[in-house]
Amino acid sequence: MKSPVFSQLRGAVGVLVRGGSIERLINELAGQGIEIWDLQPLPDGSMKMTMHVADFFRLRPLLRRTGCRVRVQHRSGLPFALLRLWGRKWFVFGFALFIAVIFSLSQLVWDIEVNGNVEIPEEDVLKIAREEGLYPFQWIFALPRQDKLSAELNRKLPGTSWVGVSRTGTRVSIQIVEATQPKEKKLMSPRHLISTADAVITYIYAEKGQPEVKKNDRVKKGQILISGFQGGGQVVSKGEVKGNVWHEYRIEVPLVRKQRVYTGEKKEQGYLYFGNTAIQLSGYGKTPFEHYQVMTEFNPLTWRSFKLPIGWMSEKVLETTELEIKLSKDKAIRDGIERAKRDIVAKNGADSVVLSQKILHEKTDNGKVYMKVLFEVEQNIAEELPIVHDQGE
Repeated sequence: MKSPVFSQLRGAVGVLVRGGSIERLINELAGQGIEIWDLQPLPDGSMKMTMHVADFFRLRPLLRRTGCRVRVQHRSGLPFALLRLWGRKWFVFGFALFIAVIFSLSQLVWDIEVNGNVEIPEEDVLKIAREEGLYPFQWIFALPRQDKLSAELNRKLPGTSWVGVSRTGTRVSIQIVEATQPKEKKLMSPRHLISTADAVITYIYAEKGQPEVKKNDRVKKGQILISGFQGGGQVVSKGEVKGNVWHEYRIEVPLVRKQRVYTGEKKEQGYLYFGNTAIQLSGYGKTPFEHYQVMTEFNPLTWRSFKLPIGWMSEKVLETTELEIKLSKDKAIRDGIERAKRDIVAKNGADSVVLSQKILHEKTDNGKVYMKVLFEVEQNIAEELPIVHDQGE
């Protein structure tokens, strides 16, 4: 029989039984509901067994009836550990004092870091923080609430648009977002708006400048769309021009896609942590997986609304494997076209619209699909071109 659950908490003794009728004694133990485990018969007719401490003191009448004798060989479990510790009470006192000191030190703010400040000096931030009760070696439980502290720092620090305060263990971080100062507008020289590509105009709006083309006109790359010459003078052309542009893409898509997934096998490791120090208590041994991913979870002790810098950290080591997913030819073509469309939008702006696509060439070779695709895209085609004056003017 295996060791019962919580046997180490209740305490257990290993005994050697000799003489009399051992088989009858075992039957008597079963009849009395006394749990025994780790039974081991010996060549001389005796038998080893283990039982709970409380049950050991119930053996006397059973031994008298069966004529057996017992001798204690070993003791284990929490009660005996506590007795041994009591015999070394000064050691226990020192260990408890050490834990108390560590716990007390972990309740202090040891470090304050300031991030995100460029124009605001760090000394000014720390000075205001001290006025609000945040400074090194301050008790963590005496700190103001983080939302209140953030609001006060934001109010008292000129030039900030947002201040955030967060704490990790004994370190407090102050994140500064400085207010954006309006930049002085630079004087701009007169300029045209020209086309960035060969296109067919679909929309044109001239806020400033003289329109040189109209809707449905075909234009070349570099052609002036809105001129900077207007009313006998020169202006900085402003406006919006859209046109249909054709993009040719060469696309290749593998018919076998590799994807990393979890197998369901895992190993768990447990740690007791104090501040930034962790002591492993379970899950010893090497990781049995060749490929894996680790997920960490913290469960700190709490007191009222405070999270104490002591608690339990669990790590789950999840085994992963690489699967090969086969794609049909049609699926590979769709994926390749969608990937090209995303690239078009990324390069030409979020307001770009893919109107149509046409596959000009397609073949399958060496486990891949190769395509040449022509896309028709409506996009913004205007860019600025400064007006350069001749030296003789």
